[in-house]
Amino acid sequence: MPLFDYPLERLQAYLPERDEPADFDAFWRQTLSEARQHPLDARFEPADFGLRTLEVFDVTFSGYAGQPIKGWFLLPRQREGGLPCVVEYVGYGGGRGFPVEWLTYASAGYAHLVMDTRGQGSRWRRGDTPDLAPDGDNPQHPGFLTRGVLSPKTYYYRRLFTDAVRAVEAARSHPAVDPGRLAVAGGSQGGGIALAVAGLADVQAALPDVPFLCHYRRATEVVDTAPYNEIAAFCRVHRDKVGQVFATLGYFDGVNFAARATAPALFSVGLMDDICPPSTVYAAYNHYAGPKEIRVYPYNNHEGGESFHTLEKLRFLKGLGW
Repeated sequence: MPLFDYPLERLQAYLPERDEPADFDAFWRQTLSEARQHPLDARFEPADFGLRTLEVFDVTFSGYAGQPIKGWFLLPRQREGGLPCVVEYVGYGGGRGFPVEWLTYASAGYAHLVMDTRGQGSRWRRGDTPDLAPDGDNPQHPGFLTRGVLSPKTYYYRRLFTDAVRAVEAARSHPAVDPGRLAVAGGSQGGGIALAVAGLADVQAALPDVPFLCHYRRATEVVDTAPYNEIAAFCRVHRDKVGQVFATLGYFDGVNFAARATAPALFSVGLMDDICPPSTVYAAYNHYAGPKEIRVYPYNNHEGGESFHTLEKLRFLKGLGW
Protein backbone atom coordinates (compact mmCIF):
# COMPACT_ATOMS: atom_id res chain seq x y z
CA MET A 1 0.00 0.00 0.00
CA PRO A 2 1.60 3.31 -1.07
CA LEU A 3 0.99 6.60 0.70
CA PHE A 4 -2.60 7.61 0.02
CA ASP A 5 -3.57 10.11 2.73
CA TYR A 6 -2.33 13.64 3.40
CA PRO A 7 1.45 14.17 3.50
CA LEU A 8 3.00 14.09 6.94
CA GLU A 9 3.40 17.87 7.16
CA ARG A 10 -0.34 18.34 6.64
CA LEU A 11 -1.21 15.49 9.00
CA GLN A 12 0.81 17.14 11.76
CA ALA A 13 -1.33 20.26 11.43
CA TYR A 14 -4.63 18.51 10.67
CA LEU A 15 -7.25 19.78 13.13
CA PRO A 16 -10.71 19.19 11.67
CA GLU A 17 -13.76 20.70 13.27
CA ARG A 18 -15.29 18.30 15.77
CA ASP A 19 -18.83 17.06 15.12
CA GLU A 20 -20.01 16.91 18.72
CA PRO A 21 -23.61 16.54 19.94
CA ALA A 22 -24.75 19.28 22.32
CA ASP A 23 -25.63 16.75 25.00
CA PHE A 24 -22.44 14.66 24.65
CA ASP A 25 -21.36 15.08 28.27
CA ALA A 26 -24.87 14.66 29.68
CA PHE A 27 -25.35 11.48 27.64
CA TRP A 28 -22.20 9.89 29.04
CA ARG A 29 -22.82 11.09 32.61
CA GLN A 30 -26.23 9.44 32.54
CA THR A 31 -24.93 6.28 30.87
CA LEU A 32 -22.16 5.76 33.43
CA SER A 33 -24.42 6.74 36.34
CA GLU A 34 -26.91 4.07 35.31
CA ALA A 35 -24.15 1.46 35.04
CA ARG A 36 -22.86 2.36 38.51
CA GLN A 37 -26.25 1.66 40.01
CA HIS A 38 -25.28 -1.99 39.66
CA PRO A 39 -22.65 -3.34 42.09
CA LEU A 40 -19.26 -3.66 40.40
CA ASP A 41 -18.92 -7.16 41.91
CA ALA A 42 -15.36 -7.59 40.62
CA ARG A 43 -14.19 -11.16 41.15
CA PHE A 44 -10.64 -12.42 40.61
CA GLU A 45 -10.50 -16.21 40.56
CA PRO A 46 -7.01 -17.81 40.48
CA ALA A 47 -6.37 -19.72 37.24
CA ASP A 48 -3.50 -22.08 36.48
CA PHE A 49 -1.98 -21.78 33.00
CA GLY A 50 1.46 -23.09 33.90
CA LEU A 51 3.10 -19.66 34.26
CA ARG A 52 5.73 -19.84 36.99
CA THR A 53 6.65 -16.16 37.23
CA LEU A 54 3.15 -14.69 36.87
CA GLU A 55 -0.11 -15.06 38.75
CA VAL A 56 -3.23 -15.31 36.60
CA PHE A 57 -6.81 -14.54 37.59
CA ASP A 58 -10.03 -15.14 35.68
CA VAL A 59 -11.91 -11.86 36.08
CA THR A 60 -15.63 -11.15 36.07
CA PHE A 61 -17.14 -7.71 36.75
CA SER A 62 -20.41 -5.90 36.05
CA GLY A 63 -20.41 -3.79 32.89
CA TYR A 64 -23.23 -2.09 31.03
CA ALA A 65 -26.64 -2.75 32.65
CA GLY A 66 -24.89 -4.89 35.26
CA GLN A 67 -24.10 -7.56 32.65
CA PRO A 68 -21.12 -9.81 33.49
CA ILE A 69 -17.92 -9.03 31.57
CA LYS A 70 -14.93 -11.37 31.51
CA GLY A 71 -11.23 -10.61 31.52
CA TRP A 72 -7.80 -11.76 32.58
CA PHE A 73 -5.72 -10.20 35.36
CA LEU A 74 -1.98 -10.92 35.49
CA LEU A 75 0.49 -10.05 38.23
CA PRO A 76 4.21 -10.68 38.71
CA ARG A 77 4.62 -13.24 41.50
CA GLN A 78 7.47 -11.24 43.00
CA ARG A 79 6.20 -7.79 43.85
CA GLU A 80 6.25 -5.16 46.56
CA GLY A 81 3.59 -2.57 47.32
CA GLY A 82 0.89 -1.36 44.97
CA LEU A 83 1.72 -1.85 41.30
CA PRO A 84 0.96 0.46 38.40
CA CYS A 85 -1.70 -1.19 36.23
CA VAL A 86 -2.35 -1.33 32.49
CA VAL A 87 -5.95 -2.00 31.45
CA GLU A 88 -5.91 -3.25 27.87
CA TYR A 89 -8.66 -3.50 25.27
CA VAL A 90 -8.77 -5.81 22.26
CA GLY A 91 -8.89 -5.16 18.51
CA TYR A 92 -11.97 -5.61 16.34
CA GLY A 93 -13.32 -9.15 16.21
CA GLY A 94 -11.08 -10.42 19.01
CA GLY A 95 -11.70 -11.48 22.58
CA ARG A 96 -9.55 -12.07 25.63
CA GLY A 97 -8.04 -15.30 24.28
CA PHE A 98 -5.70 -17.04 26.74
CA PRO A 99 -3.41 -15.48 29.36
CA VAL A 100 -0.31 -16.77 27.57
CA GLU A 101 -1.05 -14.19 24.86
CA TRP A 102 -0.72 -11.29 27.34
CA LEU A 103 2.67 -11.64 29.04
CA THR A 104 4.45 -8.35 28.31
CA TYR A 105 3.17 -5.90 30.92
CA ALA A 106 3.13 -8.30 33.88
CA SER A 107 6.60 -9.54 32.90
CA ALA A 108 7.75 -5.91 33.01
CA GLY A 109 6.43 -5.56 36.56
CA TYR A 110 2.95 -4.12 36.00
CA ALA A 111 -0.46 -5.37 36.96
CA HIS A 112 -2.36 -6.06 33.74
CA LEU A 113 -6.10 -6.41 33.20
CA VAL A 114 -7.25 -7.52 29.72
CA MET A 115 -10.95 -6.89 29.11
CA ASP A 116 -12.94 -9.31 26.98
CA THR A 117 -14.99 -7.65 24.21
CA ARG A 118 -18.71 -8.32 24.43
CA GLY A 119 -20.10 -10.21 21.45
CA GLN A 120 -16.83 -10.36 19.52
CA GLY A 121 -14.09 -12.89 20.18
CA SER A 122 -14.86 -15.19 17.26
CA ARG A 123 -13.01 -13.73 14.28
CA TRP A 124 -9.34 -14.09 15.22
CA ARG A 125 -9.07 -14.54 19.00
CA ARG A 126 -11.62 -16.28 21.21
CA GLY A 127 -13.82 -14.48 23.70
CA ASP A 128 -16.21 -15.46 26.46
CA THR A 129 -18.63 -12.53 26.86
CA PRO A 130 -21.93 -12.35 24.96
CA ASP A 131 -23.54 -9.06 23.93
CA LEU A 132 -27.08 -8.45 25.10
CA ALA A 133 -28.97 -5.42 23.81
CA PRO A 134 -31.54 -4.57 26.50
CA ASP A 135 -32.32 -1.16 24.95
CA GLY A 136 -33.27 -2.44 21.49
CA ASP A 137 -31.54 -2.78 18.15
CA ASN A 138 -31.94 -2.24 14.39
CA PRO A 139 -31.18 -4.21 11.22
CA GLN A 140 -27.42 -4.11 10.69
CA HIS A 141 -24.64 -4.82 8.25
CA PRO A 142 -22.68 -7.88 9.42
CA GLY A 143 -20.20 -6.79 12.07
CA PHE A 144 -20.59 -4.41 15.00
CA LEU A 145 -20.23 -0.88 13.61
CA THR A 146 -23.91 -0.56 12.66
CA ARG A 147 -25.45 -2.57 15.48
CA GLY A 148 -28.05 -0.25 17.03
CA VAL A 149 -26.55 2.70 15.14
CA LEU A 150 -29.85 4.53 14.60
CA SER A 151 -29.80 5.81 18.19
CA PRO A 152 -26.98 6.53 20.64
CA LYS A 153 -29.02 4.78 23.34
CA THR A 154 -29.05 1.48 21.44
CA TYR A 155 -25.62 1.68 19.78
CA TYR A 156 -23.31 -1.24 20.46
CA TYR A 157 -20.37 0.95 21.49
CA ARG A 158 -22.41 2.55 24.26
CA ARG A 159 -22.32 -0.82 25.95
CA LEU A 160 -18.70 -1.55 25.10
CA PHE A 161 -17.32 1.83 26.23
CA THR A 162 -19.28 1.51 29.48
CA ASP A 163 -17.77 -1.94 30.04
CA ALA A 164 -14.34 -0.39 29.46
CA VAL A 165 -14.81 2.30 32.11
CA ARG A 166 -16.01 -0.34 34.55
CA ALA A 167 -12.91 -2.41 33.75
CA VAL A 168 -10.78 0.47 35.06
CA GLU A 169 -12.88 0.49 38.22
CA ALA A 170 -12.46 -3.28 38.55
CA ALA A 171 -8.68 -3.03 38.19
CA ARG A 172 -8.52 -0.28 40.81
CA SER A 173 -10.45 -2.45 43.23
CA HIS A 174 -7.71 -5.10 43.40
CA PRO A 175 -5.44 -4.71 46.45
CA ALA A 176 -2.27 -5.26 44.40
CA VAL A 177 -2.96 -2.17 42.27
CA ASP A 178 -1.82 1.38 43.01
CA PRO A 179 -5.05 3.27 42.18
CA GLY A 180 -3.09 6.41 41.34
CA ARG A 181 -1.09 4.79 38.52
CA LEU A 182 -3.45 3.35 35.96
CA ALA A 183 -3.00 3.34 32.18
CA VAL A 184 -5.39 2.36 29.41
CA ALA A 185 -4.03 0.73 26.27
CA GLY A 186 -4.98 -1.07 23.09
CA GLY A 187 -4.43 -1.31 19.36
CA SER A 188 -6.94 -0.48 16.62
CA GLN A 189 -10.39 -0.93 18.21
CA GLY A 190 -8.56 -1.31 21.51
CA GLY A 191 -6.90 2.04 20.89
CA GLY A 192 -10.24 3.67 20.18
CA ILE A 193 -11.66 2.22 23.37
CA ALA A 194 -8.62 3.45 25.32
CA LEU A 195 -9.22 6.97 23.95
CA ALA A 196 -12.86 6.83 25.00
CA VAL A 197 -11.95 5.76 28.52
CA ALA A 198 -9.24 8.42 28.75
CA GLY A 199 -11.94 10.99 28.03
CA LEU A 200 -14.50 9.49 30.40
CA ALA A 201 -12.56 8.23 33.42
CA ASP A 202 -9.75 9.16 35.78
CA VAL A 203 -6.64 7.53 34.33
CA GLN A 204 -2.98 8.52 34.53
CA ALA A 205 -1.76 7.41 31.09
CA ALA A 206 -3.14 6.39 27.70
CA LEU A 207 -1.52 4.24 25.01
CA PRO A 208 -3.76 4.34 21.90
CA ASP A 209 -2.00 2.36 19.20
CA VAL A 210 -3.17 2.97 15.56
CA PRO A 211 -6.61 3.85 17.02
CA PHE A 212 -9.87 2.92 15.32
CA LEU A 213 -13.25 4.62 15.96
CA CYS A 214 -11.98 8.14 15.18
CA HIS A 215 -13.21 10.73 12.66
CA TYR A 216 -15.77 8.31 11.20
CA ARG A 217 -16.97 10.50 8.32
CA ARG A 218 -13.52 10.94 6.81
CA ALA A 219 -12.67 7.28 7.36
CA THR A 220 -15.68 6.15 5.35
CA GLU A 221 -14.85 8.62 2.57
CA VAL A 222 -11.16 7.80 2.04
CA VAL A 223 -11.04 3.99 2.47
CA ASP A 224 -13.31 1.11 1.52
CA THR A 225 -11.69 -1.45 3.78
CA ALA A 226 -13.21 -3.34 6.68
CA PRO A 227 -14.43 -2.47 9.23
CA TYR A 228 -15.23 1.15 8.26
CA ASN A 229 -16.88 -0.11 5.07
CA GLU A 230 -19.64 -1.58 7.27
CA ILE A 231 -20.87 1.98 7.85
CA ALA A 232 -20.66 2.87 4.17
CA ALA A 233 -22.53 -0.31 3.20
CA PHE A 234 -25.29 0.40 5.71
CA CYS A 235 -25.65 3.96 4.42
CA ARG A 236 -25.65 2.72 0.83
CA VAL A 237 -28.72 0.59 1.61
CA HIS A 238 -30.39 2.92 4.12
CA ARG A 239 -30.06 6.06 2.02
CA ASP A 240 -32.53 7.96 4.19
CA LYS A 241 -30.61 7.27 7.42
CA VAL A 242 -27.18 8.78 6.64
CA GLY A 243 -27.70 11.86 8.82
CA GLN A 244 -29.10 9.74 11.62
CA VAL A 245 -26.13 7.36 11.48
CA PHE A 246 -23.53 10.11 11.76
CA ALA A 247 -25.52 11.91 14.45
CA THR A 248 -25.22 8.74 16.53
CA LEU A 249 -21.53 8.28 15.75
CA GLY A 250 -20.80 11.75 17.11
CA TYR A 251 -21.33 10.38 20.61
CA PHE A 252 -18.68 7.71 20.02
CA ASP A 253 -15.98 9.54 18.06
CA GLY A 254 -12.48 9.27 19.49
CA VAL A 255 -11.85 12.86 18.41
CA ASN A 256 -14.46 14.06 20.92
CA PHE A 257 -13.10 11.88 23.70
CA ALA A 258 -9.55 13.03 22.93
CA ALA A 259 -10.59 16.64 23.47
CA ARG A 260 -11.55 15.70 27.04
CA ALA A 261 -8.55 13.51 27.88
CA THR A 262 -5.75 14.99 29.97
CA ALA A 263 -3.54 12.02 30.93
CA PRO A 264 -0.10 11.76 29.27
CA ALA A 265 -0.53 9.79 26.05
CA LEU A 266 1.58 7.88 23.55
CA PHE A 267 -0.05 7.37 20.14
CA SER A 268 1.18 5.50 17.08
CA VAL A 269 0.32 5.75 13.40
CA GLY A 270 1.22 3.88 10.21
CA LEU A 271 1.38 6.24 7.26
CA MET A 272 0.30 3.48 4.84
CA ASP A 273 -2.57 2.32 7.09
CA ASP A 274 -5.66 1.78 4.93
CA ILE A 275 -7.67 0.36 7.85
CA CYS A 276 -7.39 3.38 10.17
CA PRO A 277 -6.26 6.17 7.84
CA PRO A 278 -3.48 8.41 9.19
CA SER A 279 -5.67 11.52 9.02
CA THR A 280 -8.21 9.90 11.37
CA VAL A 281 -5.46 9.10 13.88
CA TYR A 282 -4.01 12.60 13.65
CA ALA A 283 -7.48 14.13 14.04
CA ALA A 284 -7.68 12.49 17.47
CA TYR A 285 -4.03 13.14 18.31
CA ASN A 286 -4.14 16.83 17.42
CA HIS A 287 -7.32 17.34 19.46
CA TYR A 288 -5.93 15.41 22.44
CA ALA A 289 -6.00 17.79 25.42
CA GLY A 290 -3.22 16.28 27.55
CA PRO A 291 0.55 15.90 27.14
CA LYS A 292 1.14 13.68 24.12
CA GLU A 293 3.66 12.01 21.88
CA ILE A 294 3.22 10.06 18.67
CA ARG A 295 5.43 7.47 17.00
CA VAL A 296 5.23 7.50 13.21
CA TYR A 297 5.88 4.36 11.16
CA PRO A 298 6.19 5.66 7.57
CA TYR A 299 6.18 2.36 5.66
CA ASN A 300 3.72 0.44 7.82
CA ASN A 301 0.09 -0.38 7.37
CA HIS A 302 -2.30 -1.22 10.22
CA GLU A 303 0.31 -3.38 11.95
CA GLY A 304 1.99 -0.13 12.94
CA GLY A 305 5.18 -0.56 14.94
CA GLU A 306 4.38 -4.02 16.36
CA SER A 307 7.25 -5.10 18.67
CA PHE A 308 9.15 -1.88 17.99
CA HIS A 309 6.20 0.00 19.42
CA THR A 310 5.83 -2.38 22.35
CA LEU A 311 9.30 -1.27 23.41
CA GLU A 312 8.25 2.37 22.96
CA LYS A 313 5.27 1.84 25.25
CA LEU A 314 7.42 0.29 27.96
CA ARG A 315 9.88 3.18 27.68
CA PHE A 316 7.02 5.66 27.90
CA LEU A 317 5.62 4.11 31.08
CA LYS A 318 9.10 3.96 32.61
CA GLY A 319 9.47 7.64 31.75
CA LEU A 320 6.41 8.35 33.90
CA GLY A 321 8.29 6.89 36.86
CA TRP A 322 6.35 3.65 36.74
